[in-house]
Amino acid sequence: MTYAVYTLGCKVNQYETQALETLLRERGFRPAESKADVVIVNTCAVTAESGRKSRQAIRRLQGQNPGALTVVCGCYSQLEPEAVAALGADIVFGSGDKHALADAIEKALPAVMVDDPFQRRAFEPLPAGAVSGRTRAMLKIQDGCDNFCTYCVIPYTRGRVRSLPLEACAAQAAQLAGEGFAEIVVTGIEIASYGKDLPGKPGLADAVEAIAQAAPHVRVHLGSLEPTAVTEAFCRRLAALGNVCPHFHLSLQSGCDDTLRRMHRKYDTAAFLAVCGRLRAAFPGCALTADLICGFPGESEADFAQTLAFLERCGFFYVHAFPYSVRPGTKAAAMPGQLTREEKEARVRRAGEVIARLQRAYLAGCVGKALPVLFENAREGHGDNYCPVRIKEQAVRGTVENVRITAVDGDVLLGEVTNRPEPIANTGEKV
Repeated sequence: MTYAVYTLGCKVNQYETQALETLLRERGFRPAESKADVVIVNTCAVTAESGRKSRQAIRRLQGQNPGALTVVCGCYSQLEPEAVAALGADIVFGSGDKHALADAIEKALPAVMVDDPFQRRAFEPLPAGAVSGRTRAMLKIQDGCDNFCTYCVIPYTRGRVRSLPLEACAAQAAQLAGEGFAEIVVTGIEIASYGKDLPGKPGLADAVEAIAQAAPHVRVHLGSLEPTAVTEAFCRRLAALGNVCPHFHLSLQSGCDDTLRRMHRKYDTAAFLAVCGRLRAAFPGCALTADLICGFPGESEADFAQTLAFLERCGFFYVHAFPYSVRPGTKAAAMPGQLTREEKEARVRRAGEVIARLQRAYLAGCVGKALPVLFENAREGHGDNYCPVRIKEQAVRGTVENVRITAVDGDVLLGEVTNRPEPIANTGEKV
């Protein structure tokens, strides 16, 4: 039996897709080279647009593979299983129980099996690894979210916080290192809450230490971080490890304190700016990226102007800016002051102008520095600060080479290989 899979959304979805592929291969399935016997869509629900793209992907794969068993899983099908079933999906699962999903696919029994995510009590262990063709491995250490931000539907699709025990984090990291991966991406729905459900309540720093020490010659890249996790002690402990990548993606959402309060975020702009300072002190030259919601209900022109100014103060390498999306059932959906689609999209464009300027400035500051680059192909890869890098000579795919940056071409750094770094470590040093 052959399968084709399409994944939307975050790194957790990518992780769960590769885990499901591993489970299917263990059952004798293989990737399709042309028409597939089974098509699988792993969906996303973080925005209304994500839901639309999920429906579109289901229809497209059905059209490309007539007669195939249609399987849909993920957050969108967790949220709207009836809508997914109405599209002709044969097997509909939600965001959990990938082992049961693999069993259902093997038996080819049509079913709608979507549970109550708030009844999930344990972390589901899945095989760590990489999506086909990727050079980075993903290690999911946490699922669920207890924050209940007013705009976000994810707690209703993923349930409460559940964590992978420390010893399992270390064991999976050691396994990935043994398989030859040069980078491990530590991912989860809200990794800053790691461990709050475990005995002894270990924190995220404990998990990162366990992973980094189990794979000392592999660089460790953190997924999206809530700013509240980034304390002085957190930065000090991570910097001491030597193989944590100096790229940190922070969940900002707004640069206006009034808007942050309405979002039910647990920090203000002063606290966020302090986080940026701590990271730069511990990881000189590090790249900071963030998420930004434009046009949140009640966001005035003055509020948005504060946000744009705050982006400048933070000096991000890059910001993912997107329009606020109404998610039914969330508190923000019922808030007054809903902006029009045109107003929200205009603010995304204005934010994009600031972001492009910040990106150019950060990339220009990399010229003359040495970056350890993990190559995805013979000439292109990403530095440990996650900047894209291109070289003229050839490198071996999946290896890390030390590259001296000589110029910037658009949003790509240009450089030349010097020598392999020992050990793989932080950037920021002049050559």
